[in-house]
Amino acid sequence: MAAAAPHRHQAVRSFCLAAFARLGPDADAGDIPFVVESRGGLYEYRPLLRDHVEARVHALAQLEDARIALDELRREPATGIFAPAGSQAAAERALFRSILVPLLVSTAEACGGFDWEDGAFERVYGELEESLFGDRRIQAAAAPLVGVSLGAPVELARGLRVRVSSAAELAARWSGGREYLPDGFGDERERSCVLELEREVEPGVTALPDAAGELADAVTALRLATGAGIAAGAAVLRQLDRRPIEPGPMLGIAAALPAGEPTRLDPWRGKLAADLLARLTAIEEDVELGEAIERWELSLFEAGRGRAERLREALAAMLGGADGLWAAVMRASILIGETAADRAELADGLRRVAHGEADDGAAETVRRVLVETILHDDRGRLVAGLDDVLLGLRPHPAGSFAARAGAA
Repeated sequence: MAAAAPHRHQAVRSFCLAAFARLGPDADAGDIPFVVESRGGLYEYRPLLRDHVEARVHALAQLEDARIALDELRREPATGIFAPAGSQAAAERALFRSILVPLLVSTAEACGGFDWEDGAFERVYGELEESLFGDRRIQAAAAPLVGVSLGAPVELARGLRVRVSSAAELAARWSGGREYLPDGFGDERERSCVLELEREVEPGVTALPDAAGELADAVTALRLATGAGIAAGAAVLRQLDRRPIEPGPMLGIAAALPAGEPTRLDPWRGKLAADLLARLTAIEEDVELGEAIERWELSLFEAGRGRAERLREALAAMLGGADGLWAAVMRASILIGETAADRAELADGLRRVAHGEADDGAAETVRRVLVETILHDDRGRLVAGLDDVLLGLRPHPAGSFAARAGAA
């Protein structure tokens, strides 16, 4: 780890001392809010130091020592990952919120208030240096979810899960997080989950991994697995080594709430969503299937002939190929139809889509076909196999890929 620069250390220390001097009189006057906690039968008053600091951020940012500390931090390349590209003012605001405010809060908490202790500051400052120059950095990102409830956390991938949360928890963990939550978050079970991502950041990297893209893919996988109206919040809450970073925008299609009922994410559909998410990453080079997924997801926000057009495009892209929409209809009915009667009914519904009609049943059929196609290892081999079934050269496959994936 790089040695601490004395001028940066002194500048940050001077800012914290100046902030303590500004905030200390409020503590002496008893103006800091507190909560009463029970510990082993004893009651303890715990001052809400973070809330007290957060309420006075604007005044603290005007301190001359804050400007000097920010100048020193901006000179260090390792801090650039906290600051967005753009104006100097935007970079300084980000560094103030991501580095100086959390460091001030941690120092106050280590001191138990605003009576200065050098040892407490040195421990907290050492953690900052470790974050800036250590061999391992961790990015955490979260997006509140609407439209899904669950009983236990669901792992969608390594470092990516859905779990129950609350507005109070997100506000406490993510600085300013409450203002980015969907309306009514935490009031109902279907508005009380969060999608969490954790990724290791390589040393020396100056740009964070694309958390919004990964979280948006997870929303798509959940929509495919459940058929429910699911959306993420409009902003991605982010941290680096437990320090807040300016929230970033969620991809628009993932943040928009589609029509549809909310759902409970049970273990079977959670496993299906995880399998679909893994395949979404693996099929990036399959342009036609990627287009089919995009068209299907766009159909969630349309109705009538507009929805039918999107579904028709999705169907043709994933199973039509050079043979066109008629072949896609036949292949789709073979893919998910268990009996001859099922296949005839499915083909009839998909023909209506092809003619510009799309009811909820047809939209659900296309979703099921898309899930089956995504889960297959080789789309070209899948199409060839379906054609063989149509020609009577091989029997109809037993059971869906989705059912087998869920049972695995």
